[in-house]
Amino acid sequence: MGVTRLKRKDRRNKTFSRLEVQFLKNATNLESGSRSAESPKSRVTLNNIVLAKAAAANK
Repeated sequence: MGVTRLKRKDRRNKTFSRLEVQFLKNATNLESGSRSAESPKSRVTLNNIVLAKAAAANK
């Protein structure tokens, strides 16, 4: 049997559900001490340090 094509609505739902899962994975809170803690070398951590220094310099 051949591959069935999804109708436009189903293709859209598939794409949106995939993007929603990706968004929810990115939006989870990182708890201190958990295995998913942010690495100290990560770009996000380094950016937060720079922002904290800039905020302290403005005060």
